[in-house]
Amino acid sequence: MRRHSLRWRIAALVAVAVVAVAVAIGVLVHQATYARAVDRARDAALHQLNAAVRTYAGSGEPGADAYLDSPRVPKELVELARRGDQGTDFGDGPNGPGMWAARQVSGRVLSVQVGMGREVSDLEALDGTMALAGLVAVAVAVPLGAVSADRLGHRLRHAANTARRIADGELDARIEAAPRPGDEIAEISSAVDSMAQALQQRLLTEQRFTGDVAHELRTPLMGLVTSAELLPPGRPADYVRDRVRVLSALVEDLLEISRLDTGVERADLVPCALGELVEECVGRTGLAAQLHVVEDAVVETDPRRLDRVVANLVTNAHRHGQPPVTVTVERTVVTVRDRGPGFPESLLADGPQRFRTGARERGHGHGLGLTIALGQARVIDAALAFSHAPDGGAVATLRLPEHG
Repeated sequence: MRRHSLRWRIAALVAVAVVAVAVAIGVLVHQATYARAVDRARDAALHQLNAAVRTYAGSGEPGADAYLDSPRVPKELVELARRGDQGTDFGDGPNGPGMWAARQVSGRVLSVQVGMGREVSDLEALDGTMALAGLVAVAVAVPLGAVSADRLGHRLRHAANTARRIADGELDARIEAAPRPGDEIAEISSAVDSMAQALQQRLLTEQRFTGDVAHELRTPLMGLVTSAELLPPGRPADYVRDRVRVLSALVEDLLEISRLDTGVERADLVPCALGELVEECVGRTGLAAQLHVVEDAVVETDPRRLDRVVANLVTNAHRHGQPPVTVTVERTVVTVRDRGPGFPESLLADGPQRFRTGARERGHGHGLGLTIALGQARVIDAALAFSHAPDGGAVATLRLPEHG
């Protein structure tokens, strides 16, 4: 069992509780038994002392079981008797450990002792029995507590795994715990399921809105593109055509994100030499980038989608970083690095967010490139991670599955 697991903690708590109860019961039983034995011995000692006083008064001798000025009588009891009082005290004597009783008679201390050796032995045996019973109780209770905790832990782990699946984008995942009155874990599971359903509905609404907006913009945009081409040559016409191209690219990006969000995209996987494929992808961007193929490998991927990922990473490095931009291929890993200020901390913490570039300049990108790259990477079953280089600059690392 892991030290911080629920099973370990509950088992430890059960063990501590059982030990505490066993110790408490043992102490109470020990004290009660000891007190009863002491009371009996005190009564017997006082009874014998009274008989010895009568014997001494009649014959001048203390009798066989009584002593005059015995040095073995506890000092406190001797001092009490010399003050004219009568009392008892526990101490060793001729009969082993026992209860002494003493009083002053004719200027001398008359005492008797009732042995308690048997009672002491019985009490020690009782303590041993109680300790053994406590160990047996711990041995039985701890496994039962661990089994109960394991059932609770299994339900909690199932709920946690489902929550992680939802966080990873599997919005249809549900815990589906049967409701039970007074079952707190079932209540938590039901609340998580309700939250996931509400989140799914909101995300689906957002996805439909994004797709609908992009589709609605597409028709007037085509008319705008046609009209821009009819403008007479000149700087104003060139500016309008440039803005129309930017708007057209934005609409196409929104449509692509909408398709990625709905999960309808499917990869057409084929074996490819990664180094050669990346070289072609970088070349199609038309941007300056240093390509280093350290070790080539064959990967099973969708060339069109990989081209989209690499192109967006290289474009982002040029747009938000500083040259030189370096693309490195080492077996199934593609690394794109620039020498700029690096990725924003929000991107490293939460991943790419649409319409959030982290750039101070307004209008400097739409924040969709990395979002699309991440979505297309998931479609081809690749892992895309973002980090900072130790000596400065942003690093995007794409890991693809190896063929075969």
